[in-house]
Amino acid sequence: METKFIFVTGGVVSGLGKGITAASLGRLLKNRGYKVANQKLDPYINVDPGTMSPYEHGEVFVTEDGAETDLDLGHYERFTDENLSANSSITSGKIYKKVIEKERRGDYLGKTVQVIPHITDAIKEKIYQFEKMGIDVVITEIGGTVGDIESQPMLEAIRQIGLENKDNRCCYIHVTLLPFISGSNELKSKPTQHSVKELQSLGIKADILVARADTTIPSNMKDKIALFCNVKKENVIENTTVNDLYEIPLMLEKNGLANAVCEKLELKNTKPKNEKWEKMVQNIAKAKNKKTVNIAIVGKYTRLEDSYLSIAESLKHGALANGVKVSISYIDSETVDNKNAKKVLKGIDGIIVPGGFGSRGIEGMISAIKYARENNIPFLGICLGMQMAVIEFARNVLKLKDVNSEEFDENCKNPVIHIMLDQKVVRQKGGTMRLGAYPCVLKDGSYARKIYGKKNISERHRHRFEFNNNYRTQIEQAGLKIVGTSPDDKLVEMVELKNHTFFVAGQFHPEFKSRPDRPHPLFVEFVKKARQKMSK
Repeated sequence: METKFIFVTGGVVSGLGKGITAASLGRLLKNRGYKVANQKLDPYINVDPGTMSPYEHGEVFVTEDGAETDLDLGHYERFTDENLSANSSITSGKIYKKVIEKERRGDYLGKTVQVIPHITDAIKEKIYQFEKMGIDVVITEIGGTVGDIESQPMLEAIRQIGLENKDNRCCYIHVTLLPFISGSNELKSKPTQHSVKELQSLGIKADILVARADTTIPSNMKDKIALFCNVKKENVIENTTVNDLYEIPLMLEKNGLANAVCEKLELKNTKPKNEKWEKMVQNIAKAKNKKTVNIAIVGKYTRLEDSYLSIAESLKHGALANGVKVSISYIDSETVDNKNAKKVLKGIDGIIVPGGFGSRGIEGMISAIKYARENNIPFLGICLGMQMAVIEFARNVLKLKDVNSEEFDENCKNPVIHIMLDQKVVRQKGGTMRLGAYPCVLKDGSYARKIYGKKNISERHRHRFEFNNNYRTQIEQAGLKIVGTSPDDKLVEMVELKNHTFFVAGQFHPEFKSRPDRPHPLFVEFVKKARQKMSK
């Protein structure tokens, strides 16, 4: 079949859940048998989110092919269980960079380079690329809110795509807000009307409205919205607050979103196979009445919880697999030291030290790891967390002096973490970077091998410093075992501590591959051990 295009825009205010709507729709169409791909068009001028602080947009999600992307791609992958690529994350910066490079090469033959057609053509090219990949339905979310100056070229591009194709190839979904005014005890449709009017002024007519509301939308309100926004009443889709994120696809299914899309795109509306998802949501609801495992994420970006969104979701997946709830404490690593670690981490059943860059807060991470190691508390180190575990062990068990990472102190005497200059350069800022999926071989008899249940694995990376092989022998002899390496044995990928309930750390980011219905084994085992500690 020819590729169909769905465009998801947002109005009134940000944060209404365009990304979750797009991800949920992807799951509903996949459950109808269609091959689906999600895509995010972000208006900001950064080439990618990789150089941005997590406080700007939350975590940087990494795809299999090494693209540093917006966190919405994590939602897409978790909901659809499809691995996305660099083509699923497009920013204005990428588009302008490509167009300017073409102009510098003379590709435009001396013509004046303009937003229309050159920028819009470059955007359309990124959307149309999915036609070559055998994708049935592309769901493209446009970041920001209609009316933002930054997103106008992207909105113009998707308008043109609708003009270039038959009506049954394109569907425009607008996510908007129905605010509830407590004084008059009613929902108000005027913000939605203005938002739709703004969209129409740009030449785009919404086919479907997804109306975000905290209460049920009365039938007469849907009539009013349909009339004033020029959409069918059945295409005014109620998007109400639910108890859990993963209930949203089923709520939107019940309210008719997928049916409306199938009708607009003339897709065969087969009965959706939602049974597994429904069972998973039921299990989530049941777990709310069960025991709660308390997990601490000790990191440097804890002021914004979205900085560790994939880790939080992976913990939920692991908790679901163990039939428990999980409560996450976000602890600023700058507030932890050897003296107060016991007090700060009191009542915690498991500790995660996540990834990050820069020297701020690392001593607190090391103190938290020391506390976990000495008190037999389950510990999972992720990327920087593994490096800190190695530094902590070298300092406090090997008793080496002046131990650090070259990232923080280039002149330290014992750089147990250093930069490997023979790695390929994948980004200009900062030199070397390992990005995307890399293979790892797990040692026979290791705990990690038992957890994964196989010898050869692949995990996603985002870092530039590595374990210093000059310290392999003495660190292993002291008890911190190297249990995962690259196939050529040059790069250390995983370490674990013997005679500990769970002390495992990886140079990679396992959270990027965890799914609610297919949880990552590391998080399943970590929560299992945390639950056992809680029970003692």
